[in-house]
Amino acid sequence: MTDGEPEDHDFSAGQGLDEDYEAFTLEPEELGADPTAVDPVDTRVITDALDQRNVAADQVDVAELVDVGLSYMQINRFEEATETFERAARFADDDSLDEQEAWTNKGVAHAELEEYDEAIGAYREALRIDDDSEHAATAHTNLAYALWEFGETEEALEHAERAVEIDPRFPQAWYNRGFFLLERGLAEEAVNAFDNAIRLGFRNADVLDEKARALEELGDHEEAEAVAERAEDLREQAEQELVEEYGER
Repeated sequence: MTDGEPEDHDFSAGQGLDEDYEAFTLEPEELGADPTAVDPVDTRVITDALDQRNVAADQVDVAELVDVGLSYMQINRFEEATETFERAARFADDDSLDEQEAWTNKGVAHAELEEYDEAIGAYREALRIDDDSEHAATAHTNLAYALWEFGETEEALEHAERAVEIDPRFPQAWYNRGFFLLERGLAEEAVNAFDNAIRLGFRNADVLDEKARALEELGDHEEAEAVAERAEDLREQAEQELVEEYGER
C-alpha cells in the first residue's frame, strides 16, 4: 500500500441472522427491551438485563451475540461492537472456539478505534485459547497488524509468519507477511509473499502497489512499472464500478 500500512484487519463471518431477525433478543423473552425506548441492540441494555436477571450462560445464544457485534462493525459502531464481543466471550464456554472468535473480533473492533493496546490484549487472549485453530491464523495476522501500529515491528513479523504457517491458503496473511518483510528490507522474500497472496485471490491495487515497491528496491524498474500500471488500472476499474453502482440508485 502506498500509505505505508499493512492490509486492514480481518474478522470472522459469523453465523448469519435468520430471515425473521428483527433485533437482538435473549431468552427468556421478558428480557427484551422496549424498542420505542432504547436502541434495540444497545449492549448497555443487554448488559443491564443480564446482570439484573442472572441469566445462565446456556440461555444465551453466543453465535447470535457475535452476529450483533458484526452488525455493529458493518455500520462503524465499533465501541458498541467491543462491548458486544466481550459479552459473547464471557458467555461462551471456557476456552471454546466461540470464545476465541469473540476475542478475535473484539480485537478487530478495538483496532478500528485505533485502540491498539486493547486490540493486542484481545488477540493474545484468543491465541491463549488455541494457537492452531480455525481462528488462530486470523488472530495472528491481526495481532501482527496491531503490533506494527504499536511500534513492535519485530514481533509483528513473527506473528505474520505464524499466520501463514497455520493457514498457508490465507491470502491476507501472505500479504501482511510480504508487507512486514519489505519493511525489514527483505524485498525478494516480500515479492514471493505478494505473489502467493495474488495466486490465492488477493488481487487488488494495494497488493500490486506493494509488489511494485519491492521490485523497485530489487532494481527491477521495468517490471515494477508494469505492476504499478496494473494497480492503477484496478483502482480506476473499482472507481468506475462504484460510480455505476451509485448511478443506478
